[in-house]
Amino acid sequence: MGANIIISVLVLLCSWLLLFVGHDHQPRLLLLGRAQRPDTAAPSSVVHVGALLDLGSAGGRASRAAISPALEDFYASHQPAGSGTTVELHVADCKDDEITAASAAIHLLKDVKVQAIIGPKTSMQARFIIGIGNKTNVPILSYTATSPYLSANQSKYFVRTALDDASQVPPIASLIQYFNWRQVVLIYEDSDFGRGIIPYLVDALQDADAHIPYRSIISSVPTDDQIKVELNKLKTMQTRVFVVHMSSDIAARLFVLAHDAEMIANGYAWIVTDSVGNMFSTFDQNTVNSMQGVLSVRPYVPQSDKLLNFPVRFLSRYRQQNPGAPDPANPNVFHLWAYDTAWAVATGLRKVGPLTQGFKLPSSQNSDNSNDLSMLAVSQDGPGLIDAIRATRFQGISGEFVLVHGQRQASAFEIFNVIGNSYQGAGFWIPKFGLSKKFITTFGPSDTVGLNTVIWPGGSAQPPRGWEWPVAGKKLKIAVPVKPAPNPFVDVKKNLVTGKFDMTGYCIDIFEAVMQEMPYAVPYEYVPVVDPNIVTNLTISYSEICYQVSLKKYDAMVGDTTILINRSSYVDFTLPYTESGVQMVVPMKKNWSSSLWVFLKPIEPILWAAFLAVFVFTGFIIWLVEHKESTDFGGGAGKQFVNIAYFCFQALLAVPKDPKLKKWLSKFALINLVLLVWLLEKLYSASLTSMMTAHQLQPTVFDLNQLISNGDYIGYQGGSFVKDFLKSHKVEEHKIRNYSSPDQYAEALMKGSWNGGVAAVFDEIPYLKLFMSKHCRNHSIVGRVYKTGGFGFVFPKGSPLVADVSRAILTVTEGDKITDIEQKWFGRDVVCNSKADAIEPASVVTWSSLRGVFFITIGLWAVAGIIYALLWFRPRQEEERVAELAIEHVHGDRDESIIWRIDRDSHLVIRLRGNPPPPADAGPQCAVARPESGHDGVEPTPDDVQNVKAPEEEQVQTVELSLLAASSGNNEAVNETEAAENSNTGRLLLRK
Repeated sequence: MGANIIISVLVLLCSWLLLFVGHDHQPRLLLLGRAQRPDTAAPSSVVHVGALLDLGSAGGRASRAAISPALEDFYASHQPAGSGTTVELHVADCKDDEITAASAAIHLLKDVKVQAIIGPKTSMQARFIIGIGNKTNVPILSYTATSPYLSANQSKYFVRTALDDASQVPPIASLIQYFNWRQVVLIYEDSDFGRGIIPYLVDALQDADAHIPYRSIISSVPTDDQIKVELNKLKTMQTRVFVVHMSSDIAARLFVLAHDAEMIANGYAWIVTDSVGNMFSTFDQNTVNSMQGVLSVRPYVPQSDKLLNFPVRFLSRYRQQNPGAPDPANPNVFHLWAYDTAWAVATGLRKVGPLTQGFKLPSSQNSDNSNDLSMLAVSQDGPGLIDAIRATRFQGISGEFVLVHGQRQASAFEIFNVIGNSYQGAGFWIPKFGLSKKFITTFGPSDTVGLNTVIWPGGSAQPPRGWEWPVAGKKLKIAVPVKPAPNPFVDVKKNLVTGKFDMTGYCIDIFEAVMQEMPYAVPYEYVPVVDPNIVTNLTISYSEICYQVSLKKYDAMVGDTTILINRSSYVDFTLPYTESGVQMVVPMKKNWSSSLWVFLKPIEPILWAAFLAVFVFTGFIIWLVEHKESTDFGGGAGKQFVNIAYFCFQALLAVPKDPKLKKWLSKFALINLVLLVWLLEKLYSASLTSMMTAHQLQPTVFDLNQLISNGDYIGYQGGSFVKDFLKSHKVEEHKIRNYSSPDQYAEALMKGSWNGGVAAVFDEIPYLKLFMSKHCRNHSIVGRVYKTGGFGFVFPKGSPLVADVSRAILTVTEGDKITDIEQKWFGRDVVCNSKADAIEPASVVTWSSLRGVFFITIGLWAVAGIIYALLWFRPRQEEERVAELAIEHVHGDRDESIIWRIDRDSHLVIRLRGNPPPPADAGPQCAVARPESGHDGVEPTPDDVQNVKAPEEEQVQTVELSLLAASSGNNEAVNETEAAENSNTGRLLLRK
């Protein structure tokens, strides 16, 4: 709103000037072409177009020499048709100020009735003219107003045929990133043109991880003294990379003075925008000599035949229009854009055809002043003409001419390096591919990526690192936190003699060793940071000191500062010089090795239960297999259970000397049990030994969750981040207690949580190791390690020192210096008996560690059982067939009762009942006996046999036959016949 008011006021002033000064003092108007002035709105094939140029400058005169050939070339290649139009160009001198430009524009609109205006020169002039064009529907086309403050979206009737200054920001940011510069100083003109690009540059450089420590603003009309003052400021700063954006006239003076101040020298890097680069050909030799090594970006113009022929015609027209004037420099991109702008106007007019509607005056009832801005005639053909111009597309002398929303689009930028009396190309920046050594349209080989060799100020081909320590610069202020108690990491004491503070400690020695490894001298001084509450044993928060570094109250911070993600958001850390993490130290208590049931502790209960199940199952298997064959497993149920239990307990100690096992399955089961017992015995002995000897003392707690669930108090070192760490793990703040020294740790741990002390102290591992080196007898470091980034040095965000200090840290930590420093402050044995390592509960044999053994045992039993079953059923069938043959052999034709079975020794036992046997010569004999009632079909025991008395008429014989069972099924009684008298039974034993 304010800008529109200013525009209206200025235009009104210009109108009044025209009214009172009169026709003789109107802005100088040059008519190129037909001199006819239109008085009516009748159809005409001639269209009047204005051009606002600064004819008092070489640039303005050169632009006129570029526009005239454009119209001639257009109509030479596009002969006017019957309905076509031709452009009659009217050039008005707008000087170099906004009021004159506005006055000239009003004159062209009121007196000449131009349908379009080309120009003006500067962005500030364009800002006023755009408002006039918007009110009169007259297109305003500017090829030099590049400020991003001007937008074609603000006015339909504004067309920018030049590139927006913001379009060159990406290539500049790519250069900064390519050379890995972390800090950049911006030097720009204090005008709309100079300020317009700055927000875009700031955002782009932040994305490239580059910091802007300072902005140097040069007046739009500066004196040499003002420029020198700014240069002296820059010379005392560390940053050596400068991006310059200003008009070419001011830039030329800046570089001459910078060269005199020895700032165009080794270690410096200068980058200029296209406002300077495009005008390089206009600089005199002194200026060129002062710009050696400067890099510039400018729009890339592709080569063409038309472009090659243009300089000759341009020079010829310039001489024709400016007789006696010095020859101009070679045409630059602004002259090419001027040529294409005139071509675009002629193309748009040809598309629209004859302009038949002319201008229409607004109603006079709104104002009595005929020179009021609101009384300017409004073009009725303007809407159609602006649409035609915006839609125009052609291959111009500067490249493809395409407008998007009234704005020309960037295609590529050229990067050149000032060397000698001229410049050489360093590469290109292409939107799709970034920096490239050659102009490419598709992805090329990797050797095309980047830039060609650049010669920097001072003649070096080595890229500057971007910063230097100034010779006359002040010392770095290094913040050192002061602790209330002596500390081997950082100890600050006041020297009573000198009144200064003496800084000692592990961290101080590391920092000084690092500074000695720097490739250049860095002057510094320590500044102790004392907390006002130090009398209350409170240490200032390290995060607070880091924040003060970020505000540049201090240049760096040295101390036992932990690298944390939240701190890294506002400061930069070097690489860590020591590893770190957070753990807890707890007091020790007597182990439960003195417990009554300690002998059960080495094996967990579920494993005891599993072993007992295996023990019982093995006993059952042995009984099941052996009880019919072995007298050791006979008798009543109670007797059998006792025998089995006793037998298996023997196996727990050693294999029985005389197991008397008959079956291989029972032997296999016993072997499995013995092996399992042997394994468990070894593990049990080792675990019990460890419990009884190694861990006579045991930590009171083992993790943070246990402390939280118990409601215990927890200690930490004052000033560290550990308090926030504990709070983030859901520890209530009132349960957290502050301590400042190892002696206080030990005292608090001895008191315990409920006697004014704590149950555990959380701190970083280096501090806990230091504590354990003095108090390891009754304390242990336990629980998980909460990893942190380690200790590092702190610098402001974007500090160029960080990279070099980090490299120096690597040199120190990978060498012998770090070992010497550690031994100096902590001794050779930092911890006592390695008890600083985390202690876990005593080793217990668990089910999970041995379940595989049990599964293997069960699997072996299953396989053995299947094999045993297969081997048992098949012989049983064969034995039945042998029994039938034997019975037939010994029975003959007698009518007898027969009882048979297989005994424990795999003997076939047959009992016969009936008549006396045949004579001895009749073959193998069988004995006849009458068993006791109740034993039919069942083999009597030996006791039963002895107690049975046979009738007197029955003869009893025992015959044992050995039979061979052939695979064919033919069995025969063999050889041995043994007869014996027995008073109550006869047995026929057939051995297989």
